[in-house]
Amino acid sequence: MHNAYTWGNRRHFIASVTALGVWPLAYAANTPHILVLGDSLSAEYGLARGTGWVALLEQKLAHEQRPAKVANASISGETTFGGRTRLPALLKQHQPSVVVIELGGNDALRGLPLTGTLDNLRAMTQAAQNAGAKVLLLGMQMPPNYGKKYAQDFEQLFAQVAKEQKATLLPFFLKGVADAPNPTALFQTDRIHPTAAAQPLMLNNVWPLLQPLLKP
Repeated sequence: MHNAYTWGNRRHFIASVTALGVWPLAYAANTPHILVLGDSLSAEYGLARGTGWVALLEQKLAHEQRPAKVANASISGETTFGGRTRLPALLKQHQPSVVVIELGGNDALRGLPLTGTLDNLRAMTQAAQNAGAKVLLLGMQMPPNYGKKYAQDFEQLFAQVAKEQKATLLPFFLKGVADAPNPTALFQTDRIHPTAAAQPLMLNNVWPLLQPLLKP
């Protein structure tokens, strides 16, 4: 008698929330899990907590009532090697359906061999895909003072990996920020890290490519 009563209540609850269109997140099927693996550009370096582009993404998803979970595993100073080392445990922990890889800038700033950056980006993309996740690569560009050839070779790394692995590519994560008419206005005093005012622009670059990946 108790079991029948419980199941009756459960059926009534399911019918009610379905009719209202407010299916609880805990009961939602195929809820996207987004893992962001990045460096200081995604780790809110120099910013108040909750003002970085990843936090704004979470706010956007909540405002639009999109059932999605975001895990920000970004660390300031992270390189592609560091991300590659940490990714297997993160995939196991979060079991993401989408992995956003925002790494590579620190490799270039430290003058690390581009062959290693290419290999690490490829390995991370493959690992995420093998775990059943879709991958969005956030491409970066280097300032002209690094030399034209180096800058071109670095930029092409992301396109090469995206093409090889059939991953989604955002060619330049800081478009509209680093190439703005007065770019220094959108950067902190170190001229490396974007300000809070730049974060919505960064999200606007990511969102059109991320949104389709959230579909089951």
